[in-house]
Amino acid sequence: MTRREFVKIAGTEAIVAGMVGGGVARLNANPLGLPIGSQTWPHRAMIKAGNFAGLLEALKGIGVQSIELCSPIDYEDFSSLSDGKQVRKLIADHGLTCESAHFGMDELRKRQSESIAWAHDVGITQMVTATLGAGNKPTLDDVKRAADEYNKIAAVAARANIQQGLHNEGFEVSQVGEQRTYDMLFGLLDPSLVKFQFQMSTIGLGFVAADYFTKYPGRFNSMHVQDVDLNAKHASTGGDDEDQGRGAQVPVGKGSIDWVKTFQAARTGGVKSYYVEQNMEFTKQSVAFLKNLQV
Repeated sequence: MTRREFVKIAGTEAIVAGMVGGGVARLNANPLGLPIGSQTWPHRAMIKAGNFAGLLEALKGIGVQSIELCSPIDYEDFSSLSDGKQVRKLIADHGLTCESAHFGMDELRKRQSESIAWAHDVGITQMVTATLGAGNKPTLDDVKRAADEYNKIAAVAARANIQQGLHNEGFEVSQVGEQRTYDMLFGLLDPSLVKFQFQMSTIGLGFVAADYFTKYPGRFNSMHVQDVDLNAKHASTGGDDEDQGRGAQVPVGKGSIDWVKTFQAARTGGVKSYYVEQNMEFTKQSVAFLKNLQV
């Protein structure tokens, strides 16, 4: 037997052994081999009611492996999570992880040190803001001021070993003349200080994740996962008040987004985590799809 034949046979045996032990499921399921995550914002009613443990149990039960929170300082519905160390323990006790959370701009302007302290207690290493909030009809100067302010906030976070991130909502999906504000921000925000989190539902406004991941390699670290049926005439109830533009939100895999292409491009973009952001029923269906999506 030649060395090449031996290696080929040994490799085949390893694959078979993996199939017997469930290894193939681990290799093929979950796009990019990343944990399937859930943003907790759509489930905030449970948190507001003081049932965070129940939410964690429910998410774990449908196959979620990691969560993304919102700060109890600026998000009233999350105020019960102010004890970061207790939050960290609850998450770990349910076999989940949490490395990211959303923080309001007002909070980051006025109480950033408190935000960072809470993040450290929970074990969070990524602090994301939903929007820089400089209006839906900004001028070029507005965009420059917003970017300059956020670079300074991100520099403080970096000194505390926190990666600052930026989502894309109202302000970010606006335009200055013929140019998208979002694209301008890639040129104005320091790539070493700010990573981007792509909101998949903005495809309804013409923002295609795969295009952005390819155009701006290494600038992203996460994404919020929803699917959108661009041919639907009426809005669905599957999402939240973030639904924008054309189409209706649907469970992942049932809409217009090419998920294989998206996750392939995500490698180039630098994506290292993703969070389904939908109601519980849609989350359940989306997680089931993602478990079997091979990329």
